[in-house]
Amino acid sequence: MSIDPTIFKAYDIRGTYPEQINSEVAYQIGAALARNLKTKSIAVGRDMRMSSDELAEHLIRGINDSGTDVTDLGLVSTDGLYYAVGKFEYGGGVMITASHNPKQYNGFKICREKAVPLSGQEGLNQILQAIQDGTFASKSPSRGVTVRRDISTDYSDHCLSFIDTAKIKPFKIVIDAGNGMAGATLPPVLEKLPIKATPLFFELDGSFPNHPASPIELENLVDLQKKIAETDADFGVAFDGDADRMFLVDKFGNQLGGDMVTALVSKSLLAKSPGEHILYNLICSKAVPELIQRCGGTAIRTRVGHALIKPLMKKHNAIFGGEHSGHFYFRDFWFADSGLIAFLVCLELISTENKPLHEMVKEIDPYFRSGEINSRVESIPDRIAQVKETFKSGEQDEEDGLTVSYPEFWFNLRPSNTEPLLRLNIEANSKELLEEKKTEILGTIRG
Repeated sequence: MSIDPTIFKAYDIRGTYPEQINSEVAYQIGAALARNLKTKSIAVGRDMRMSSDELAEHLIRGINDSGTDVTDLGLVSTDGLYYAVGKFEYGGGVMITASHNPKQYNGFKICREKAVPLSGQEGLNQILQAIQDGTFASKSPSRGVTVRRDISTDYSDHCLSFIDTAKIKPFKIVIDAGNGMAGATLPPVLEKLPIKATPLFFELDGSFPNHPASPIELENLVDLQKKIAETDADFGVAFDGDADRMFLVDKFGNQLGGDMVTALVSKSLLAKSPGEHILYNLICSKAVPELIQRCGGTAIRTRVGHALIKPLMKKHNAIFGGEHSGHFYFRDFWFADSGLIAFLVCLELISTENKPLHEMVKEIDPYFRSGEINSRVESIPDRIAQVKETFKSGEQDEEDGLTVSYPEFWFNLRPSNTEPLLRLNIEANSKELLEEKKTEILGTIRG
């Protein structure tokens, strides 16, 4: 069949429904995946998007037709799928989701045994090649079977095992599920905690009637910020569509970046397990490695992306890894990421520190950041070379894009994986210096 190869991304398969991803594409991916993994059983989960049921049906049929059994997990979060694959030792897993993307999108996040992700170079390209070549097309003489499994209780119990629930204080918290899967995965957890939760948009609705389920964008936090103020809540939390990412918002409506959550989780884990290794990606604030070192841990800087971070965590047996984008990885969760576990660990830390969230952050974060600034350019290599020359007096490395460091500020410039964009992140010791360097660096990039 003809398949649009652009739906195969660096870390997943994703595109618009039904133009790029539809029932026929789902069937082909299922059949090709089963042949590629060569396993007896694959777990399949799906989110609440309007096309997810249809795609699940045809993906499962493709897997079964190739002779592989399926455990259908039904509606779950992406980290719920990772849990099932790791805990029950399935040979692979597929989550049908487009994460934080708008309603017209859908896709597939795929992992092999032990929740190890498939990426472009490690598995996804082989699936695309098999579909294009038609090498998977023949049906197996013995068809696989499908069984249903409800993991909700086991999954919530495992997430709660990361904390001591007796230490949790009765905070007033507003929780925005964004009409995504957190609306299904959080209730079994919340009923075992003493917090007073105000739920926002817990109804599963793939049309996203209230706002996009992408809390990294500040405009999608407006409802949460208003409700925090209305209820005089201690803080708030927002989850993305498939609930594997989460963002904290303090009582004044300020969003914590993923790097600050990484710092908080690190502080909590190192208090219980001193001396552990912790990974952080190179977009994170300097405050992250500084805190890890103060708390007696070993901080390891890494490139961006889970396909890179998870193997490195295993290599160093790291207890935790965090990214600025809101992905948080745990050794005791098969090195997979979980927004729910990160939320619970932060909740325990806020309870034991006995300080408001904004004060805790102020103590560990003396810096000022630009956030990610995108620039559309004609020639990415030429612009990076120009920036490299202009700031040659700084300490430079090219581990992931170009990072240039000075005593008072640093910045990273990375090309987008999918568009002709350069992504700039700057951090400085003062707000005035941040603005000055932002103007200077953007002037070089945009010519």
